[in-house]
Amino acid sequence: MVPIKLEKFVKDFITTNPGENKQNIRRSLIAAVKAKQSGSHCMQCGDVIWAIGSAVCGWNGCFTCITGEADSSVDYEIDTVCW
Repeated sequence: MVPIKLEKFVKDFITTNPGENKQNIRRSLIAAVKAKQSGSHCMQCGDVIWAIGSAVCGWNGCFTCITGEADSSVDYEIDTVCW
C-alpha cells in the first residue's frame, strides 16, 4: 500500500466526494487507524484491517474483503508514522 498522511487523504476524499462531511470522515479514519493499531482484524476473513476502507465503508475489513481485489500495491493507507 502507498502511505498517505491523514489530512491529505481527508482533503482528497472531500474533493472527490463533496457531499461527505469532512469531520465525519476524519473521525472515522482516526477510529479505524486506532483500531488497526490495536490489532483489529477483518470481520470476514481475520486479516489485518485496511484503515481507509474500514473508515469509508463503516466496518472493519481488509483490503480484499472490502474491494474484492487482491493487489493493494497502488492503493492508499494512512501513514501511521506521521498521521
